[in-house]
Amino acid sequence: MRKTLIGISVLILIALLALLSLPRVKEVPLDKDAAAVYFSPNGGCTEAIIKEIEKAQSEILVQAYMFTSAPIAKALLRAHQRGVKAEVILDQSQRIQKYSSATFLANQKIPIFIDGQHGIAHNKVMIIDRKIVITGSFNFTRSAEEKNAENLLVIRSEELAKAYLENWQRHRAHSEEYRRG
Repeated sequence: MRKTLIGISVLILIALLALLSLPRVKEVPLDKDAAAVYFSPNGGCTEAIIKEIEKAQSEILVQAYMFTSAPIAKALLRAHQRGVKAEVILDQSQRIQKYSSATFLANQKIPIFIDGQHGIAHNKVMIIDRKIVITGSFNFTRSAEEKNAENLLVIRSEELAKAYLENWQRHRAHSEEYRRG
């Protein structure tokens, strides 16, 4: 019995030490006006994304599991045409789509990359001008806007955008250039 208690105590101590050694999540305080939230269906998520894309001045970086929304793709193209750098990382499932936003954007010379390193690259993120992060469960699709129960956050925080940018760059480093089929 005593050996069992000592063994359990040692396991608890090891677990506590392991928890203490984990990297800390950096909390980023936000001002009350730093975030906006949207819900679908028909809650204005697509419109909110387009509004932020239209205000972009220098850069839009996208990570998306699904990207089939024509209005969002067209807004990204308009930003690209006015000189905003735009790059997109998509899940490997987008390789098999016959004609998707990936094909549309690639045909317009917007760099598209496929993240095939993971079972699913399930991100739904845009980083705009390194100061705005758009994220949530909302896929960049028509169904997400019109049929699904989704959420979208638009967050204004350079510190948070920096964390998302570092993650985007890690995924970009192992992604392959999209080849139109």
